[in-house]
Amino acid sequence: MSARAKSIAVVGIGNSLLTDDGAGIHTLERFAEGNTNDDVFCLDGGTVGLALLDRLSDLGGLVALDAMKLGLRPGTVTVLEGEAMDVHLRNQHGSVHEVGLSDLMDALRLRDDLPEKRALIGIEPEDMDWGTQPTMAVTAALPEAAECAHELIRNWRAEPRTGASQ
Repeated sequence: MSARAKSIAVVGIGNSLLTDDGAGIHTLERFAEGNTNDDVFCLDGGTVGLALLDRLSDLGGLVALDAMKLGLRPGTVTVLEGEAMDVHLRNQHGSVHEVGLSDLMDALRLRDDLPEKRALIGIEPEDMDWGTQPTMAVTAALPEAAECAHELIRNWRAEPRTGASQ
């Protein structure tokens, strides 16, 4: 196992020029402020794409942060881990970038490089119009979403590593 295989990537997804679509990017900024771990790296994934594939290979864990439309109250934070994340992405509903993220996860799976420890943390958006600031509901949810990422990583570290899954 390489040193990188012990690393955990936290990836913010979204377009910060489209109000709540930037929820993942804004959450990543909050997360990064409190990240003191050398083995956890933050990555602005923008609107996702296979260009991220090499950056997300050979990891011990992956946390994706995004806006996620589930029909809940705006600002609601949802955490999907492992197989629950996979099922959600396969059903292609919820994340406003689910096709790109789903394709990225499939590419990692095909390379036998999908981290066993993976999660999607989403914030229910209210507005997806042009604007550089998220709505009040999403802004209020940013600390909770960032803390969910920190908590996931703490929990993952408490579990033994078993390698990549398919």
